[in-house]
Amino acid sequence: MELLKAIRKGLRSITNISKQILQQDSLKLLPFTFVINHEFFTMAMKIYTKTGDKGTTSLIGGTKVPKSHLRIEAYGTLDELNSYIGLCKDLLTDEQGKKILLEVQDRLFTIGSSLACDPIKAPKMRIPDLKETDILLLEKEIDRMEETIPSMKSFILPGGHTTLSHLHIARCVCRRAERCCVRLELESLEVEVIIIKYMNRLSDYLFVLSRYCGHQMRVEEIPWKPRL
Repeated sequence: MELLKAIRKGLRSITNISKQILQQDSLKLLPFTFVINHEFFTMAMKIYTKTGDKGTTSLIGGTKVPKSHLRIEAYGTLDELNSYIGLCKDLLTDEQGKKILLEVQDRLFTIGSSLACDPIKAPKMRIPDLKETDILLLEKEIDRMEETIPSMKSFILPGGHTTLSHLHIARCVCRRAERCCVRLELESLEVEVIIIKYMNRLSDYLFVLSRYCGHQMRVEEIPWKPRL
């Protein structure tokens, strides 16, 4: 009897979550993971919902906002960054770099789900969280790569190889995503401090990764020579 009650309760939770998820027009491309009794469930969503045809979307929690809202801009920029990270991963030949970038893509989804939440309304589903160990992983990789590359003696210009150029573009998109998060925080729209910290470290990682890959491929760096 108790098991039957738990199942019925779980089904009611799934139904409520389904209604809420279908309102997330801007998240409609993402499978959504939620938790019932400590078990993870993933629900596939329909590609088009038509709920955003008038230029609005819903945060996790149900609050309707215009698609121009800074919170939407923030996690939309994270989506752009994630796509570019995927391109960089496909271009890399270094297996460790590919492994870390895959991990980064997962963390960016985590950050995106956090930014998509209405900070005033507690979500009815468990949202994955970012941890200090995620930042420590990036720092460890930065230190590892810097042990094998020459010290910088001047600013360097992006370029020299297609892979390196794409990594630099990803770094720039990362900085833009970071600025969006900082603006959210400054406007009291509640962004976890660890998110801004992670984005800052990620851009550093992408910069060092571009130098490391260039060194591995024997691509000569292009120093900036200011015209004085």
